[in-house]
Amino acid sequence: MVGCSRGGGGLPAWMTAAAARVDLSSAGGGGGIPGSGASSSSSSQPGYSGPHQQAGAAGAAADQELGMAERALSAAGAAFVSAIIVNPLDVAKTRLQAQAAGVPYYQPSQMASLGPDAILSDFRCSPSCTRGVIMGSEPVCPPDCFQYKGTLDVFLKVVRQEGFGRLWRGTNAGLALAVPTVGIYLPCYDLFRNWIEDFTQSNAPGLTPYAPLVAGSVARSLACIACSPIELARTRMQAYKEFRPGVKPPGMWKTLLGVLSPLASSTQNAQNYRALWMGVGAQLARDVPFSAICWSTLEPFRRKLLVVVGEEGDAASVLGANFAAGFVAGSLAAGATCPLDVAKTRRQIEKDTQKAMRMTTRQTLADIWSSGGMKGLFTGVGPRVARAGPSVGIVISFYEVVKYALHQRHIS
Repeated sequence: MVGCSRGGGGLPAWMTAAAARVDLSSAGGGGGIPGSGASSSSSSQPGYSGPHQQAGAAGAAADQELGMAERALSAAGAAFVSAIIVNPLDVAKTRLQAQAAGVPYYQPSQMASLGPDAILSDFRCSPSCTRGVIMGSEPVCPPDCFQYKGTLDVFLKVVRQEGFGRLWRGTNAGLALAVPTVGIYLPCYDLFRNWIEDFTQSNAPGLTPYAPLVAGSVARSLACIACSPIELARTRMQAYKEFRPGVKPPGMWKTLLGVLSPLASSTQNAQNYRALWMGVGAQLARDVPFSAICWSTLEPFRRKLLVVVGEEGDAASVLGANFAAGFVAGSLAAGATCPLDVAKTRRQIEKDTQKAMRMTTRQTLADIWSSGGMKGLFTGVGPRVARAGPSVGIVISFYEVVKYALHQRHIS
């Protein structure tokens, strides 16, 4: 297995580098991405033992030898795997939030203008539905059968009404988003954290534990701004349902063109492209605190788990420790930032482009509170937490494995 190379009989060298950077038991802060510590002199860290010191030095050397392209490839591969696995939960979360914002998931019947065929196409029911009423030759449902009541209900109704493949609606945009986002985010986090830690250790040692928080916030901001149009497309693709039978829903590029088309008659062409960054303020307000909470939680928890794994832990147990730390940190961060995610979704699904560009995150949160209270602010928290936990765990674990494989290839 890839993790069987050890430094001085301790934990696998490639998974213990971060443990060499900051003594979390005394500092109360965090290090960096699991296994990605770089340039500290680990012998000077309090509470650090010999075998782990050798392992940390080997892992740190491995991390230093990886360039920006190799880090980005590692992160992009991790994001690719994660995006495919958790996309159904993302669809469920977006549908619940969009429904709370007033997006209908059935077309109101218009008997006078469309006739009975439209009724059947709008309200066609599953044969297994006990509430279906026979109209003509087809069983049809009342409108509330198309209202989502929870995560599992979204899964069942999407599969029943739109097909199993619709649970992966927006996966292409998700992959187009995840690869560059994480490809920017994790490598920049690595580099910023290493630079901040090296600087603070020499000039202000008391600030060193805060390096992950600052580095994570800055790296996430860069990634969000760069990839916000793709996030806009994915949110709209997942939120809206195609009612016309046999018509393929619009893809990522058509969705983005649909955002710009209402502004085509305007003479301010350069400013019109700002519409592609609708909701970027809410996205930053969500993702920057998410990163700060996630990394500040992940690092100390991961270190404690690695201590539990002990000197004889194999690669599987060390990977499990990284996954568990990522799972817990991602879940906590997702729950804490859910109101900002609801605000982001509501801004990005607004059909009136001019209105959406005038909306602010504070105003959107106030509107959500006035209409739905605390429940409205935490709409979709279940699938959001269920998605973020495994997603962070997968990304962290896979990122380290790919970095190790690239390092081994580099030295050979």
